[in-house]
Amino acid sequence: MGLFSKNKSEAKSTMVWNQLNSIEQLNEIIVAAQEKPVVIFKHSTRCGISAMALESFKANWTSQDTLADVYILDLLNHRDVSNEIVVLTGVFHQSPQAIVLKGTEVVYEATHSGINARKIESILRKE
Repeated sequence: MGLFSKNKSEAKSTMVWNQLNSIEQLNEIIVAAQEKPVVIFKHSTRCGISAMALESFKANWTSQDTLADVYILDLLNHRDVSNEIVVLTGVFHQSPQAIVLKGTEVVYEATHSGINARKIESILRKE
């Protein structure tokens, strides 16, 4: 393998990332979760741990957008949206954090190195 070869995460990073930017959009996402599960990845762009968790998630998510719609929330620019997630889901804020909504339920929540894309996929396939 040469210095300029693509690594595994670059080779299979075909996931569609949707930006979560407003409370109005969050409310729409909550409604949409009735039809198709939603993954919300809360990410701090200034945190190395958050960056590592995000890269790990990207490298291990294999379902593209077939199992769920995936959203990323930039916490530094949209803390109000993060606060509203707490109100709507009851899930205490952490960063980084992954929350999976299916219907009206939170079916998965994890933070930091506990975020596991393969586990999320497995949960969604069983549901």
